[in-house]
Amino acid sequence: MASNKILVIDDTTVVRVKVREMLPPGNFQVLEAKDGIEGLKLIQQEKFSLIMLDFLLPKMSGWEVFQQIQAQADLRKIPLVVMSGRKEEVTEKISEPFEYFEFLGKPFDQKQLISAIKAAMAKAKLPRQEISQITVSTSEVSNGVEGSTSAAEIQALNDKVVKMQAEIDSLKKQLAQVVTFIKQKIK
Repeated sequence: MASNKILVIDDTTVVRVKVREMLPPGNFQVLEAKDGIEGLKLIQQEKFSLIMLDFLLPKMSGWEVFQQIQAQADLRKIPLVVMSGRKEEVTEKISEPFEYFEFLGKPFDQKQLISAIKAAMAKAKLPRQEISQITVSTSEVSNGVEGSTSAAEIQALNDKVVKMQAEIDSLKKQLAQVVTFIKQKIK
């Protein structure tokens, strides 16, 4: 029996069959979904070792499925490969570098598929930092922490954290644009 259960969410039968055929025989049980709603139902019903998600899907887009996965801590741990024939569609929603999932451009060959799966597995093991963990509410300060730190100072620090996170996001987007530009010039 296959030890690794993989979900391939893609509206193109050819891609789903291609993934199944490219994987080493006997090691994988491949389940398929032809749209986002069907894929999300399977994600919630089964325990997967890997999810391969097309970004453009009928009924519920890959972006919406991605957001549902990211919203649940247990699902975020599943290695994820996002697929698309147009990388720009992905980078419009998620800036590079892709930290917690691997991107696989279509069309792809077996070597690219295996490489993307390995990279997704490695990225899924990376620790995630949540900015919301840093924020301290003023009620927590007034109820439990006494000392020289005022509620206004805490709020000012929280505002700075939010501003810095926005700057970081902007810098990531700019970096992604620079990388894309450099890649285009190299070709």
